[in-house]
Amino acid sequence: MAELEPLAITAIMFLSMLVLMAMGAPLALALMISGMGSAYLMFGPGGLDLLLASAYSAMDNFLLVSLPMFIFMGLVLERSGITDDLFGMIHKLMGSIPGGLGVGTVLICALIAAMAGVSGAATVSLGIIALPAMLKRGYHKRLVTGTIMAGGALGFLIPPSVLMIVYAFLARESVGKLFAAGLIPGLMLAGIYMIYILIRCHLNPELGPATRPEERFSTKEKLESLRHILAPGLLVATVLGCIIGGVTSPSEASAVGAAGALLITMARGKLSWGLLRYVMLSTTKITGMLIWIAIAAVFFSRIYMGLGAGMLISDIIDDFSLSPYTIIIFMLFSFFLLGMFLDDFAILFITIPLYIPIVRDLGFDTTWFAVLFILSMQSAYLTPPFGYNLFYMRSVAPKSITIVDIYRSALPFVALQIFGLALVVAFPSIALWLPNLLF
Repeated sequence: MAELEPLAITAIMFLSMLVLMAMGAPLALALMISGMGSAYLMFGPGGLDLLLASAYSAMDNFLLVSLPMFIFMGLVLERSGITDDLFGMIHKLMGSIPGGLGVGTVLICALIAAMAGVSGAATVSLGIIALPAMLKRGYHKRLVTGTIMAGGALGFLIPPSVLMIVYAFLARESVGKLFAAGLIPGLMLAGIYMIYILIRCHLNPELGPATRPEERFSTKEKLESLRHILAPGLLVATVLGCIIGGVTSPSEASAVGAAGALLITMARGKLSWGLLRYVMLSTTKITGMLIWIAIAAVFFSRIYMGLGAGMLISDIIDDFSLSPYTIIIFMLFSFFLLGMFLDDFAILFITIPLYIPIVRDLGFDTTWFAVLFILSMQSAYLTPPFGYNLFYMRSVAPKSITIVDIYRSALPFVALQIFGLALVVAFPSIALWLPNLLF
């Protein structure tokens, strides 16, 4: 075995991975090649046996069954046309308030996030439906795009979140506990966005004008529109109630959610072989991508830790005598920086196996740290120039909205996101009160 210092091992493994990714290699392949090269260099041919062990270790977890089920549920609901009905409901209920459609869009994003479990679904769906409708009604383009992107990012935090499930798998945490921890911070952040929109539109009504009197709806029509929220609301409540209440395991609850999504789509008359084919192919592709990343990341982490490089972070902490909260802030900053270049799952698989032991040694609650990680991912997804939600929005926005407009629209919401993150850092009970009450 070749002897190298931890810093040299870190440089070799991470630089080789980044070079491969810069050359266009998929993340899973970059992690695997980097890990295999380092294993062969340090341990010889026998080191490659760890790849098989890592594959078995990564897949030997019943929790992962919930991944394709939740992805399937979100894709079915996305294709069912339910977003159109929800936006129509919000238009009737809140269109008469300055900024009301913006506030309603945040609420719809929160609900779609809960149904889909990922960030991109809400951003793209509302970008297609709400963006032209709000622009037509005189809303300022930067307020509209910023609202949709920020609301779409709530998919990371509001359960059931696919990112939380993978975090629970890597950190050996309870999925129900993580879902409970994300609920209040997610609703808090949605509330912060809504207050910001209302204040801005109160100070300058031209940013989000109320609908004209002749376009407003009667009380009866408003009450009738509420029926559109019953089915998706009941489905989300059932799935979360089953998990958080301990009625079923996350894997079983995900199957309930997938079946419920099919029933809702069937009741709406949108279920077809074409829809099922699209959803099943997409679910297979997304799940396959996540599984390969999981195998490669577990292998990469095992090689890295096995070579003793995992002690590098501990040595740095000891050498500089950093306080526990300073270390947490550095970790969050690393998430924020990485989020400008890598996607959320890549950062999760690379950093969490390294950071979780340190967080535990520092005496912090890893459930609280999970919420901080996810809030950091939300911020990174909105941050110019490479935040993913910026490009989701660019893909559906009309030509009149430039990429500069999208960048500028995101900045106030990034500031609000960081404010929300700071609140959870300063007051951990925001994230921990509900899980401590229930578990």
